[in-house]
Amino acid sequence: MIPESFIQELLNRVDVVDVIDKSVPLKKAGANYSACCPFHNEKSPSFTVSPTKQFYHCFGCGAHGTAIGFVMEYQGLSFVEAIQDLAKMAGLTVPQETYDPAKPAPKVVVGLQESLQQAANYYKAELKKSPRAIDYLKARGLSGQVAAKFQIGYAPAAWQNLQSVFPHYESEALTIAGLVVENDQGRRYDRFRDRIMFPIHDQKGQVIGFGGRVINPEDTPKYYNSPETPLFQKGHELYGLFLARRAIRDAGRALVVEGYMDVVALAQFGIEYAVAALGTATTPFHITKLMRQTDEVVFCFDGDNAGLTAAWRAAMNALPALTDGLKLSFLFLPKEHDPDSYVREFGKEKFELEIKAAMPLSQFILKHLSENNSLQSQEDRVRFLNEAEPIMQQITAPRSAMFLRKKVAELAQLSPEEMQSLLKLPNLNKTPVNARPKLTRTTLSMHKRYCLMLLMQPALALREDLVWAEGRADEDVLLQQTIEICLIHPHSKPVVIMRELEGRVEAKVLAELERELNILDETLDLVQELEGARRQLYDVYTQRKEDLLLAQISEKPLSTLTENERTLLKSLGNKRSQNRA
Repeated sequence: MIPESFIQELLNRVDVVDVIDKSVPLKKAGANYSACCPFHNEKSPSFTVSPTKQFYHCFGCGAHGTAIGFVMEYQGLSFVEAIQDLAKMAGLTVPQETYDPAKPAPKVVVGLQESLQQAANYYKAELKKSPRAIDYLKARGLSGQVAAKFQIGYAPAAWQNLQSVFPHYESEALTIAGLVVENDQGRRYDRFRDRIMFPIHDQKGQVIGFGGRVINPEDTPKYYNSPETPLFQKGHELYGLFLARRAIRDAGRALVVEGYMDVVALAQFGIEYAVAALGTATTPFHITKLMRQTDEVVFCFDGDNAGLTAAWRAAMNALPALTDGLKLSFLFLPKEHDPDSYVREFGKEKFELEIKAAMPLSQFILKHLSENNSLQSQEDRVRFLNEAEPIMQQITAPRSAMFLRKKVAELAQLSPEEMQSLLKLPNLNKTPVNARPKLTRTTLSMHKRYCLMLLMQPALALREDLVWAEGRADEDVLLQQTIEICLIHPHSKPVVIMRELEGRVEAKVLAELERELNILDETLDLVQELEGARRQLYDVYTQRKEDLLLAQISEKPLSTLTENERTLLKSLGNKRSQNRA
């Protein structure tokens, strides 16, 4: 069995937009992406992908699901094969647990996100109780409004403050979530103490980790991040991106700075499109995430040696993700300033003028390579070419690569043809791989896949699945009827279940199910495949139920709503607003 915790980690690592875009070229459409549906023939795009919800949905044929569901349906893979395919993409190894029906289900650590959110609420409440922490933020020029927007909090100085929040302080979830540390002697204590707390959100707006900044300048380290967890990988996340998405779209650019306080301070001055890497250099994953929001990314660094080193590392890491439509630039502030101090001294207008005058990537690369090289002698030019070659090898965007090569050849006093013959550079005239043609929807839907597994193992049907297996569509009816019959006949053969389904579901649906039953791969792990389909269907129906509930409550006059309905409307409405942000 594949552990549930690994599947959750995998879904947090992969982006459904990236997964689908590899097979179906997507176009930006507001907060979402669109394309003509790959599962049925259409002329106008009705297939949408939501980077916030991490779901795809076709309004034409009803295809709907997560990254796992797309890989299963588009490529015709089993659940296990889809997991393995996505894990390879994310650089993960799929763990396995031995399934023994005689033993209880394997222990799964749950509640990581809930624990992190609970801790965030606690830190926010503690900030209001700490005049010292409030004075520190005021001294940095932050208003209560901005602090509230970024959900800034404070972790008190004692060793086990979270014990008052979590009755089960010894819970494994707290250590896996990075909230509690256990030393070699088995003593447990809070990871964050006497620090200003900055919650880190994923693309859904959920708290997945924290950054803690010292108040006392003598304490070290200055910044302390959550460790890597199933929910949080610092090389994949950007601080402030969830809150900055709308501002990035409005401004047409994203600004990448070095620290939490830079992001928050810039927002205080109306520059709300800033994000920060989380204690690591900018990675290709970061660049790809930002490319989903804008075509222009500006990196802002201090003008000292450390800033120049960080900028070069960011530039090199960005090369594999570079496209011809993306503009990358670098802004270096005076040595005595960081973004926080600069915007306070000179204001928003001056800072944005500096952003617009930022150095383009190609210029930065050439400046860096020639900074300590006069290019006067043959040996100088050979060294210049040797240093430029690995950089040019990484750039696959044809136009960007061609212009950089021409400039490098010019500085080395060679023709482009001479340089190409000397260096091992990728062929820019290679015929692009065509996207896979649209399919007619012959792949097995998640509903039918689930029912197919039940036909083979009816004893695995669960009565609680009937709660979310509701709807009037053919596949919804098939799902509900199959579960009900399997509950009545848990030890019957597939032919018996099929006979019972006759007259209860549409004949065409039953015929397709029967055809798939005849060609079913006998090597499939039915238990694991069924559980995988169940997880996918649960996500689909949960999303559908929330959308329906919100629509129903929204139609009622506000004065007639009960207290529970008001609370629910506010909760779902906030979630919907965040998804559109």
